[in-house]
Amino acid sequence: MRVQRFQPTSYHRTFGTHEAALRIADGDVVETTTVDAAGRDAADEAVTDPGNPLTGPFWVEGAEPGDTLAVRLEVLRPNRRRGFSSASLAANVVDPEYLGELAPAAPPVDWDVDLASGVARLAGSVRGLAGLALPLAPMLGCIGVAPARAQAISSATSGPHGGNMDYRGVRAGTTLFLPVFTEGALLFVGDGHALQGAGELAGTGVEISFDVRFGVRLVKRRSIAWPRGESDDALFTLGNARPLDQATQHATTEMVRWLREAYDLDAAGAAIVIGQCAEFDLGNMYDPAFTMVCRLERALLAALAG
Repeated sequence: MRVQRFQPTSYHRTFGTHEAALRIADGDVVETTTVDAAGRDAADEAVTDPGNPLTGPFWVEGAEPGDTLAVRLEVLRPNRRRGFSSASLAANVVDPEYLGELAPAAPPVDWDVDLASGVARLAGSVRGLAGLALPLAPMLGCIGVAPARAQAISSATSGPHGGNMDYRGVRAGTTLFLPVFTEGALLFVGDGHALQGAGELAGTGVEISFDVRFGVRLVKRRSIAWPRGESDDALFTLGNARPLDQATQHATTEMVRWLREAYDLDAAGAAIVIGQCAEFDLGNMYDPAFTMVCRLERALLAALAG
């Protein structure tokens, strides 16, 4: 196993066929860093423009359209103390008649991210929340590859290539599977959150810069339509679209494909397993494309395989 260390000096705000920042091979591990959504680094200094700046892309030797890239997230660690988040909910997640009660002009709030104690403490004064401390749950908001047809897609949104999915399950210990659309795959990472609620309903998590360590594995001539993931306790599929029912359709269809391929189920068998056992998680409901996640517990799948 080769470990490559990469310190970015420039960033991208689109997933696309940009010049490779680093060439890596099947089986390599990469240690790198990301800036926060505002373009601030581990020293809390602005080093690039805001808007979910992405580290990469990483060119994976031998990756071709029709392959699948497996990315194992080994370390996702905030690398400074100050995080920040929005104090306003998105307009689309409350009843229209309640919009006047929201606080769209509320300034962002700061958090003290304490790795030693494993919590983020709300800084400053917010009515009713004095002393609020929440457990850290580091996750990557953005991870994806270059999209099909040489598109350049904003890091504010998502699609079959991955992107800004903001799913809390994209954390250390997870392996994410991404379809490859272009030579080299061109993998990007960014938008670290110290923690985040389901749906990113305020438009942010606790935004912060990260140290990241990941490994890659190339699955040749295996094509998937939408991102997939696996953790110690579950398999999951991610659909990205708007409206939310279309995102759900993508996630469900991808899980049907996975069950039929990996567990030799027919359409009826997949329907029974999903219909009676699937859980659905909300990834993002703030961005131009929403993310819905179809999830199945490993214990159930082990029983099927046995």
